[in-house]
Amino acid sequence: MQITGIKALVEIVIQLGMIWLTFTAIQGFRLERLFRHPPKTLPLAIVLFSTAIGYLCASFFIGFINAVSQLPGLLR
Repeated sequence: MQITGIKALVEIVIQLGMIWLTFTAIQGFRLERLFRHPPKTLPLAIVLFSTAIGYLCASFFIGFINAVSQLPGLLR
C-alpha cells in the first residue's frame, strides 16, 4: 500500500512540474506583444493552455515510466 502512495505522489509531482514548465515556456513567448490591446482574458487563456499541454506531456512521461518499469517482466 505504501508503494501505491509513493507512486501517486510521484505522478502528482510530475503533473505539477510539467504544468509549471509549460507555463514558464509559454510566458517566454510574451504573447501580449502580439496584440495592440491584449484581451483581459489572455492570462487565463495562458494558464488553461499550459495546463492542457502540461497534462499531455505529463501523461506521456508517466506512461513511459510505467512501460519502462514493466520491462523486467519481459526478461523473466
